[in-house]
Amino acid sequence: MHDSVTDELYGRWQTQARKGWLEFFLLLVLSGGRSYGYEIATRLREATGADLAEGTLYPLLKRLERDGLVAAQWDTETGTTPRKYYAITSGGAALLARMRDEWAAWNESVEQLGTKE
Repeated sequence: MHDSVTDELYGRWQTQARKGWLEFFLLLVLSGGRSYGYEIATRLREATGADLAEGTLYPLLKRLERDGLVAAQWDTETGTTPRKYYAITSGGAALLARMRDEWAAWNESVEQLGTKE
């Protein structure tokens, strides 16, 4: 049974959890190939149910680019509106590998903590 306090607390926890894992999710998306902002947001929404605002996505992509984890390039040759495409760098791929290991460790911990022996 849910009550308004529980719903509020869950909402706050969920927001913080998503913020904490957003870089990981972005790098995962880009590990599948280069992509542009709207496409990234759509894939994240489809996979997580989270509606990612532009005010969250683009500053994060810019920071990842500044940190050398993502490279950005404008594509003006497709005949459509120019789009800025993002691709994971080797540094981003190395960080993603570590993040995957951490994700696996967290999942294992959740399974161990939630299992009665």
